[in-house]
Amino acid sequence: ANNFAMKGKRKTLNAGDVLSAMEEMEFQRFVAPLKESLEVYRREQKGKKEARKDKDKKADSEEQDKSREDDNDDDDERMEEEEQNDEEEVDN
Repeated sequence: ANNFAMKGKRKTLNAGDVLSAMEEMEFQRFVAPLKESLEVYRREQKGKKEARKDKDKKADSEEQDKSREDDNDDDDERMEEEEQNDEEEVDN
């Protein structure tokens, strides 16, 4: 596997390097099950990554909603203060 990585001018081994080395060493009977396991693993990791993204998006959305609510509350308070000021000016 290391030789395959070196031929590709890489220092890091990847799954393809290992599978190619296994085929070259005549371990074909292990290659198909390993490929299947690798695909299952990759799908699981992709699912976890997408779930994490969805969770992060939901958290961001909730923060934005809360921020909007806080802004609306601030606006309501300002309007109430302005109304009170207007009433005081009319009374004076």
